Amino acid sequence: MHFKRLLITTALIAIGAGNTWAGGIKSLEEFVKTVKAGKADFTQVVTSPAKDGQAPRVKTSSGQFEFARPNRFKFVYVKPFAQTIVADGQTLWLYDVDLNQVTARQQSQVLGSTPAALIASAADLKALQADFTLTDAPDKDGLQWVLATPKAKDGQLQSVRVGFRAGGSEVATLEVLEILDSFGQRSVLSFAGFQVNPALPAKGFEFKPPPGADVLKQ
Repeated sequence: MHFKRLLITTALIAIGAGNTWAGGIKSLEEFVKTVKAGKADFTQVVTSPAKDGQAPRVKTSSGQFEFARPNRFKFVYVKPFAQTIVADGQTLWLYDVDLNQVTARQQSQVLGSTPAALIASAADLKALQADFTLTDAPDKDGLQWVLATPKAKDGQLQSVRVGFRAGGSEVATLEVLEILDSFGQRSVLSFAGFQVNPALPAKGFEFKPPPGADVLKQ
């Protein structure tokens, strides 16, 4: 999968996180109800399957992530290449700084039934279970996990695992997101400094193409 497509796929997924008071699925349900916004730093490691006897390819990137329900989020990739992905509620923007190129897509068509779209907009767990099989996965690395498997078999995703760290009497925080696509490529995002319900002005999710940038509408 092309790296840009992977960035978009990651963005569409990475909204999901959950409260772990009573197991992963219950935590996810509580999170949808109580956490309306969040922000964190992230590190992403993408591992492509080995081919022709060669070792798997590994790419690492980092940046900042934030979201505001029901339909706004932003990924700002800082290293090694500057990229910005913004969903403003109407349009999904992808800005490649090096190419000075902006891709704009209608958000409702792009998000479809991805985990990010469902988790960001669903009012309850039942809405999520309409399109995904949700399972409490075993605890690992001190985290509690939820496994989300798309019911549709024709998409780009095989599965998504989300790891949460219990917050005692407070809402648990998002720690790790693992994405396995249909090509066997694995993307692991590790989050640091996750903030629950910070004040995020709507203006922060606005995007205007920089002067001189090529704008592609799809």
